[in-house]
Amino acid sequence: MAEARRYGAVLRAWFRETLPAAGNARRLGVLTLIQSLGLGVFLTSSAVFFTRTIGIPAQRVGLALSVAGLCGLVCTVPIGRLADRLGAGRVLTVNFLLAAVGFTAYCLVDGFAAFLAVACAIAVLETSAGALQASLTDALVGEAERIRVSAQMRSLFNLGFLGGAALAGAAIAAGTSTALYATVLANAALQLVSVAVLLGMRLPAGAGPRATAAEAPGGVLRSAALRDVRYVAVALVCGALELYHPLLTVGLPLWIVTSTDAPALLVSGLLILDTVLVLLFQVAVSRGARTPAGAARVLRWAGWALGASCLVFAVSGGHGALLDSAALLGGALVLVLGELYQASASWGLSFGLAPAGRQGEYQAVFSLGRGLQQFAGPWLMTSLVVGAAATGWLVLAALFILLGLAAPPLVRGLEKARARTEPAPA
Repeated sequence: MAEARRYGAVLRAWFRETLPAAGNARRLGVLTLIQSLGLGVFLTSSAVFFTRTIGIPAQRVGLALSVAGLCGLVCTVPIGRLADRLGAGRVLTVNFLLAAVGFTAYCLVDGFAAFLAVACAIAVLETSAGALQASLTDALVGEAERIRVSAQMRSLFNLGFLGGAALAGAAIAAGTSTALYATVLANAALQLVSVAVLLGMRLPAGAGPRATAAEAPGGVLRSAALRDVRYVAVALVCGALELYHPLLTVGLPLWIVTSTDAPALLVSGLLILDTVLVLLFQVAVSRGARTPAGAARVLRWAGWALGASCLVFAVSGGHGALLDSAALLGGALVLVLGELYQASASWGLSFGLAPAGRQGEYQAVFSLGRGLQQFAGPWLMTSLVVGAAATGWLVLAALFILLGLAAPPLVRGLEKARARTEPAPA
């Protein structure tokens, strides 16, 4: 009985940590759950939908999505500047409305040209949505709580994504065009639900449009953040460390099925393990990243952990199913630690290094590092992990470690430069 009470107390404490407080923070959590549910449904079933239901060849799907990713990168910063002028909530509301139209349009696609156009439009909306939500989080909960709330939302995101992936799996198992069309339309409907949640939020005084504070010569198409070279460097380092994502979803699955004796079922098992551990521990790990200096140290730890995971993966091939599976499991546990560190550091750096009144623009620029990783990551993983085998793992380990070591001096240099150029308080 005492043991049960102890476990019950631990579970209640975890819920208190992970569940956002009542008010706008909880509304942000609900919004995250809705968006992640839709993303889980769509991403899990999209490859089958594109190739089998609307009949686009797999190679052309890859080409279209790469072009779409570039479109998203080009448009993210102007949309972030627009959010500083008009308010992140307004721009995000329009974003979700257009996304509902875009996903519905997928059901009307009958050729490659139409598919490319819709994919580019949705990529612009999805790429900018992350920066817009970060800017909205800053406006709604303020500096004291934004890191904690971001960590809570990432935990809730993984929960929603798991549910969406399960629903998509059922649609794929049904094997009918109707079921796959239903997954796309369900995602479109969830965008409209997100709009309703956004409209129910209340911005605190002073968190609305900031046309005067955020405006700079050149309007929304010219970005002072892009000319902030040190900030861009920090963003690129942080984004490059996010290569753990294609490593987990592309490189590791290919390594397991081509170079190890582990069962192929382990691919999905490791993905589920990663998702559950992020759900459980993201909020706790984020506590050390609430200042830029603390976040830089955490990013260095992320580099060491991600590099160590690659070294463990490098020895997981050709030793029999049991030993290979054990090595893969150990590497995955170290990898998720690096993932938790990297995500926490990204919030501390992107929020803490952005000037007041410019969160939309600076969050958009910070997301460019993530966008470049998304564009180049799959190719890099297939080249290194599949093409170079153990040597590729060693190269990845060195890359992660060097990126982590670069973070603290870059952040110190940026803060010293800001201290020299910003006027001293009266």
